[in-house]
Amino acid sequence: MEEINKYVGIKPAWCPGCGNFGILRAVQKAIAELDLEPYQVLMVSGIGQAGKLPHYTRSNILNELHGRPIPAAIGAKIANPELVVLAISGDGDAYGEGGNHWLHAMRRNHDITYLVHNNQIYGLTKGQASPSSDYGFVTKTTPEGAPHPLNPIALAIASDVSFVARSFAGDPDHLSSIIKLGIQHKGFALIDILQPCVTFNHKNTYSWYQERIYKLEDGNGYKPDDKIAAFIKAQEWEDRIPIGVFYRKSRPVFEEQLFALKNGPLTKQNINPLQIEQFLSEFA
Repeated sequence: MEEINKYVGIKPAWCPGCGNFGILRAVQKAIAELDLEPYQVLMVSGIGQAGKLPHYTRSNILNELHGRPIPAAIGAKIANPELVVLAISGDGDAYGEGGNHWLHAMRRNHDITYLVHNNQIYGLTKGQASPSSDYGFVTKTTPEGAPHPLNPIALAIASDVSFVARSFAGDPDHLSSIIKLGIQHKGFALIDILQPCVTFNHKNTYSWYQERIYKLEDGNGYKPDDKIAAFIKAQEWEDRIPIGVFYRKSRPVFEEQLFALKNGPLTKQNINPLQIEQFLSEFA
């Protein structure tokens, strides 16, 4: 407990019973167990209830526009690859407004960990359907039922992401272990987190998930290096819902291929203002 307290920020302002509390606890536990100091971690978030999480921790934090945490997280990682960079979004922020950034970050394999609080709803704006809302889910914006949902796990595997996992906010110990794996992985790590919204989503509740969830790592011989098997597992929903690491592979990391970083992080390189003169001379 004492170690975790080192990472505690201001008092959260979420609804009582919100799944975000379990996620916050898991993030703090993972960072503590990795023995990271707050100054070594940067958390970049978008807009939404998930976007508040960095404020409730002690680390470097940056809030971005809706759906835009990934570009800033990438920029920070390029400037200082020694930082542990976590991008944090809700399902609307990640898979709706920010879907384009998410896809290309996976393709390029930036070395960041993306935590998506997936409550299948827009919570901050009072309960509209999100890209991951279950088919037929009734909200203010979908009075006749939501359309077919996006499958983030399958889409990530199709994009050849180098690490994709899912966990559950109601099991902070499992979630913290998955977050640790994501941080330790070299390359882009997507962690989709099933997060009950006690205020606006009365279908996908704690008990609903607990009746269906099973762990991929629990003695069934599943190996996350099999892409076809990962696709098959990614299709499971409603009756049985797998959590754990779906797919993992080694790929070249974007930041390690940048010529500008061959002499080390930009933050540690000497800056010579006179270098600009050779470029200015071309316009003389």
